[in-house]
Amino acid sequence: MKLLTKFSLIFALVFGLGLAVAAWGSYRYLDASARDAVLQQARLMMEAMHSARDYTTRQIKPLLEHQQQHERLFLPQTVPAYAATENFNYLRERYPDYAYKEATLNPTNLRDRAVDWEADVIYTFRNHAGQKEVIGERESPTGKALFLARPIRADRPCLDCHDRARTAPPAMVRRYGAANGFGWKAGEIVGAQIVSIPTALPAAMAGRAFRALIGYLAALFLVSLAVLDTVLLFTIVRPVARLSAMADEISQGNLDIPELPVKGSDEIAVLAHSFNRMRRSLVKALDMLGGK
Repeated sequence: MKLLTKFSLIFALVFGLGLAVAAWGSYRYLDASARDAVLQQARLMMEAMHSARDYTTRQIKPLLEHQQQHERLFLPQTVPAYAATENFNYLRERYPDYAYKEATLNPTNLRDRAVDWEADVIYTFRNHAGQKEVIGERESPTGKALFLARPIRADRPCLDCHDRARTAPPAMVRRYGAANGFGWKAGEIVGAQIVSIPTALPAAMAGRAFRALIGYLAALFLVSLAVLDTVLLFTIVRPVARLSAMADEISQGNLDIPELPVKGSDEIAVLAHSFNRMRRSLVKALDMLGGK
């Protein structure tokens, strides 16, 4: 096996191991970064829905509560949870991978009723009053999903509809019934805003970034290997090849070959200088033997 081939194999092995370690570390970093990016986007969506709730409470509800004539007609558009959910449904047309729900333990609108895992999240907030956010994973019909949740507290405006059935807007009671959505207490955690994202989404983002990174690293590896081979060819392999050729000629009795050029002071130059000196000594020794 030629010297350059050996060096190339050694470099390929070392770079290959380095590339494998870099790939492992890079994928873990990219996966964590993609997860953080998705959660950050979920937080922005959560803030947008919170703003929709505030806008509905402060501006839409005062405008419509006199027009809706509570005795005859109930407009769900005045309900913050309804407004936030409907706003997100429009947003989901652009972000179909994300889902939003205002899960409530005792809702008026049964579409907001918390399922088992959502109820566990709500009770987590109830049992840890200072906790502002819960991040976790769950199993869904389409696979694992990542979720971000924040608590919903019953404030004073909520009690206008959710205190007792007899004091609630009659039109709302006729629409949803008197069995659900009442008995809330001021300051009580009654539900949670939950944004869900399939874990396949950050995994796909990390996969795309990882493939691009590996492509760049592989190209860098090939270019580096080519540069190193070229440098080795001119600085080590060719000088050693000339020494080998000279030694072969001398071993066959050819002492008329010219001396090797010596450039620099590295090990190869020292070896060439020593080889030239050895050749001169051999020529002198043979001349002395010939003279006798």
